[in-house]
Amino acid sequence: MTHADILCWYGCTGDLGYKMTFPALFNMAKRGTLTVPIIGIALSGWTLKDLHERARDSIETHGGGINDKKDAAAFDLLLEHLDYVDGDYTNPATFTELRRRVDARGASRPAHYLAIPPSLFPTVIQSLGTAGLADDGRVIVEKPFGRDLESARELTKTINKVFSEEAIYRIDHYLGKEEVLSVLYTRFANSVFEPLWNRTCIESVQVTMAEDFGVKGRGHFYDSVGAIRDVVQNHMLQLVAMLAMEPPIIDRDSIQTEKEKVLRAMSPVSKRSVVRGQFDTYRTVEGVKPDSKVETFAAMRLHIDTWRWAGVPFFLRTGKNLPVHVTEAYVKLRKPPLMVLPEQSRNMEADAIRFRFTPSGQIGLTLNVKAPGPNFSGERAELMVREDNPDEMTPYERLLGDAIEGDKLLFTSATAVDNAWRVVDPALRIDEDPSTYATGSWGPTDATDHLIGEHGPWHDPVP
Repeated sequence: MTHADILCWYGCTGDLGYKMTFPALFNMAKRGTLTVPIIGIALSGWTLKDLHERARDSIETHGGGINDKKDAAAFDLLLEHLDYVDGDYTNPATFTELRRRVDARGASRPAHYLAIPPSLFPTVIQSLGTAGLADDGRVIVEKPFGRDLESARELTKTINKVFSEEAIYRIDHYLGKEEVLSVLYTRFANSVFEPLWNRTCIESVQVTMAEDFGVKGRGHFYDSVGAIRDVVQNHMLQLVAMLAMEPPIIDRDSIQTEKEKVLRAMSPVSKRSVVRGQFDTYRTVEGVKPDSKVETFAAMRLHIDTWRWAGVPFFLRTGKNLPVHVTEAYVKLRKPPLMVLPEQSRNMEADAIRFRFTPSGQIGLTLNVKAPGPNFSGERAELMVREDNPDEMTPYERLLGDAIEGDKLLFTSATAVDNAWRVVDPALRIDEDPSTYATGSWGPTDATDHLIGEHGPWHDPVP
């Protein structure tokens, strides 16, 4: 697709815009990549001046601040690009006015960014079609894309009535993280990995997404979602797809195709392969039902039915109020077939390759090495590469820029969304009370240890 020539931003006065979108647009202005006008649309009773003040407050609070002449010039550029329509999404007059503003800018290829609740998608999408704002346009939608397999398919049908699949950009902000993209680059830019990257050398894979905070201030929202919908169906399964995909051909679209193949090859989880937990004070959080069965912790065992991965289990674990805030993939290699050195320990741990995605980027190779001294005893050592880059693009800066450019590499396809929901759908239908776990622990450890079994123990990331 061609470059969009205007960004229409629905929900511009919301929390996501305050924390993520305004800082991303500010960074684009600083880099010189903000080249299109922006029209914010919301029902807040605001004026354009109010939105400008919101932008300034957002950048001071979440965007690093306006600290020098370069920052001030970038902020002025952002305001020059920014317009605002205050209106109700259910009122056709809102879209009539929006069409007038778009035409006044001489734009004909709008990118519509829906940072609004999914329940409003059908209303807005239909109104865009009626107002002629979908012609030669594209739509950018935030997760969650549906609540389960059935609703995701219905949502796709609704959007496809107005926009073709090629014009739909489904944002999963995790795919815009530099640390996540480094997995693809590391795997396919280094020949050392390919001989190891299969069932012959890899015993199991663990992916942990731990958060050391709860849901304060988000109780009502989280109680309608839970951990599986919030991060497993999207972020975590996308990470697994990147870890497990086949080498793509020299074509950007083929990366999407290979990720889709991984998700298609996953069997739906069985109830016996899922552990659900809830931290001990969750039901006292404002907005949470006193008898809530929503999980704040989830662990599951997945299988990918391909030649490369047959027999290799993938273990996923995520939760609120865990000991650390970190996301990490731990690829556990098989042990040597025979202990041949004097005094070599039979309890020696397996080698592992570790990818850390947050809070900092790291790639580590854990090996068994000889301990100093006269004996053939061993110890663990890790070779580690740090990938921190303070000047790297934020996920929203990258993804909004790509959507405007028409580059779909980092966006999720309908096929991928459909298959991800298919995999986790049985877990969403579990109606039992989650196991209670203590705040600051690694969740309901008895159940999760049983889940991982002989492939354990779990690798608990350290800060």
